[in-house]
Amino acid sequence: MAEQSMDEILQALKEEKDGESLPREMEVKVDNTINEGTDVSITEEKNVPPEKAEEERPKPVPKSNRRGSKALMQELEKTKELAEENKDKYQRLLAEFDNMRQRNDKENKKMYDYGAKAVLEKLLPVVDNLERALALVPEEEKGPFEEGVEKIYKQLMDSFAGLGVEPMEAAGKEFDANFHNAVIHVEDENYGDNTIVEEMQKGYMYKDQVLRHSMVKVAN
Repeated sequence: MAEQSMDEILQALKEEKDGESLPREMEVKVDNTINEGTDVSITEEKNVPPEKAEEERPKPVPKSNRRGSKALMQELEKTKELAEENKDKYQRLLAEFDNMRQRNDKENKKMYDYGAKAVLEKLLPVVDNLERALALVPEEEKGPFEEGVEKIYKQLMDSFAGLGVEPMEAAGKEFDANFHNAVIHVEDENYGDNTIVEEMQKGYMYKDQVLRHSMVKVAN
């Protein structure tokens, strides 16, 4: 039997796969070849048509695609820069809005206090008259009527305190033109210079503002 080459053996195996029987001599040859350690690997990959193998083979990235990827990266960088700019604009607008809100709150509070002061100033003469009326009645002569008036006066003063209105209580303090209005000056050795001897009309503070100056008598 003539010696068959490896190509003939592979061809015969291919033909057997396609439906033709493998000659007995070649079967023996294949067995001997395997026994001798020759690597005869026949896999599905060997039988893949050339055109299909060509399709499955990894193809190099075309230069046009590489240029497209570079352009895409550049576009991405531009988008990131634009996003940072928009973020900076947003933060600045947010800060300006917060400052404007604070200014508006201050203006609204100022207008509220201005209106409140105007109303409270008109109520102070009512408080003065209640105090004068209560002072005219001796403590031992006060009856249910006077007690009722005292309760009304106390309720009014509690309401004033809740709004931030407090009396100055200037007697015995040093005269300060920012809070006091000196209407009488007296010589009195019992008091130091520029000391308030008597509070003739009570002054009031509204929060940190003067609602009404105290009318006082001052020792020189």
